[in-house]
Amino acid sequence: MNELQQYFERNQNRLMNKFEHYFEIYDRYFHSYKNKPVTIVEIGVSHGGSLEMWREYFGDQATIWGIDIDPRCKSLEGKNIHILIGSQEDKKFLRSIAQNTGPIDILIDDGGHTQNQQKVSFEILFEHVKPNGVYLCEDTHTSYWNVYGGGYKRMGSFIEFSKHLIDQLNAFHSEQNALRVNSFTTTACSVHYYDSVVVIEKRKREKPFPRMTGNPSFEYAPGKKTLFEKLSLIFLKNSNKFLQIFHLPGFGVNKMIELSGKK
Repeated sequence: MNELQQYFERNQNRLMNKFEHYFEIYDRYFHSYKNKPVTIVEIGVSHGGSLEMWREYFGDQATIWGIDIDPRCKSLEGKNIHILIGSQEDKKFLRSIAQNTGPIDILIDDGGHTQNQQKVSFEILFEHVKPNGVYLCEDTHTSYWNVYGGGYKRMGSFIEFSKHLIDQLNAFHSEQNALRVNSFTTTACSVHYYDSVVVIEKRKREKPFPRMTGNPSFEYAPGKKTLFEKLSLIFLKNSNKFLQIFHLPGFGVNKMIELSGKK
């Protein structure tokens, strides 16, 4: 049991409501920020229990910001804890957050959990998370609940929206015009999925290139191909381009070798 779960179990202060498996996820991504001058932003204050937990976990150098639509939450401010009142669907308000907080090390979306709230918050606030920062959206199980506008593979759910981020993460390798490098490609290094949680780690990135070290164990002639192999690759590439238009499965180099009977 890590420190966060220990705090939760002994908590007699302000109310918190968390799934137990969240604490392992939090600690995995947040541990390296402890006892450093970091800025933490949490959307969704509720009764303020998690803000107090973050203050204890991250230490006295951390500045904690809570965001909530309920004006009563303003009364929950305290040492190193600041509250901003506004709606996470209000784009103008969201744009003003960074003017108060400055660049953000960790952003936690534990707000209203509707699909639009989660998407709009990400679209506006992700750019304000620092390089080497973390964006964590929790309670994404609402993407499967009708009452929150979700449903399995439902168009417009946050989970379906986030699946496109996987493609964008790999856009450096795309051969289709429909998928091109954008700001997410160059600033995000990973997207992690857990039950009810999506975590995105930020890192500045450039197009990756493969490298080789060491010595070959047998005869190795990179790029040297027979005429058949060259023609096969041309056929393969053009065939896969055609199949891709209709989103049909393609086949690879090994399949061409198999069809030729060459071992």
